[in-house]
Amino acid sequence: MNNKYEIIKSGGNKGRIRALRSFGNVKKDDIGGFIESEKNLSHNGDCWVYGDAKVSGNAKVDGDAKVSGYAWVYGDAWVTDNAKVTDNAEVYGDAKVFDDAKVYGNALVFDGAKVYGNAKVYGNAKVFDDAWVFGNARVTGNAMVSGNAKVFDDAKVFGKAKVYGNAKVYGNAKVYGNAKVYGNAKVFDKALVFDNARVTDNAKVYGLVFGDSEVDSEEKYQILNNPVDSPTHYTTGNIEVIEFIKAKFSESEYRGFLLGNVIKYISRSGKKGDTLTDYKKAKWYIEKLIKSLI
Repeated sequence: MNNKYEIIKSGGNKGRIRALRSFGNVKKDDIGGFIESEKNLSHNGDCWVYGDAKVSGNAKVDGDAKVSGYAWVYGDAWVTDNAKVTDNAEVYGDAKVFDDAKVYGNALVFDGAKVYGNAKVYGNAKVFDDAWVFGNARVTGNAMVSGNAKVFDDAKVFGKAKVYGNAKVYGNAKVYGNAKVYGNAKVFDKALVFDNARVTDNAKVYGLVFGDSEVDSEEKYQILNNPVDSPTHYTTGNIEVIEFIKAKFSESEYRGFLLGNVIKYISRSGKKGDTLTDYKKAKWYIEKLIKSLI
């Protein structure tokens, strides 16, 4: 097969690639991104480097993979199949991004990490060491997945959460806030681990763990219910009722809902259940109301 591009040797586009023939969504004479040598970009398939993206060192892009935006692939990294690396993302070290995976935003994937399947790593997230993110998993925000950890299925790790060691997060589980999952811990099914919670050692969690709780037992599950912040009867499914209401209501409707609950819990305090719990619930709705105004 004839070469599909050349590296421009001089002029204002020096170091960029120019298409020698049309393929995929690239037209003949299109100017692409930067590569150091032809070992960085295969002449086979529809793979391409777009915009101001760079591929350097011993890194390689092949298959139908695409690197675009201001992304940088370097070291001994490999981006292949239908994978996409874009925006300001970086993939380096011995990292591999493949299948239909996507790395974007300001995300970093490095060391011996692997991102594959339909997984997405974005925001300011970092996946490194020998960690794997695959399936339909999402790692975003300022989250970190490292060590030999694995995040897969439809699991999501976000916020400032950390998953490391030999930990596994899978199923429809969510780990977020400042939560940490590590050791040989497993978080799965529809588990929610958030706030400053810790799940470690050989713990297996498929319920709720939050606040400053720490679960380190070998029990098959641990469900810690907080009647104020996240009662279990409002967390069945993949989204809490309060989040569903927020998504469905307009801003003014949502604030009215919050204010109504403040009035309700203050008015009924001491008449139904524990007085302190009612005041805490009212405070919770006040804080939500304030946050909605910021």
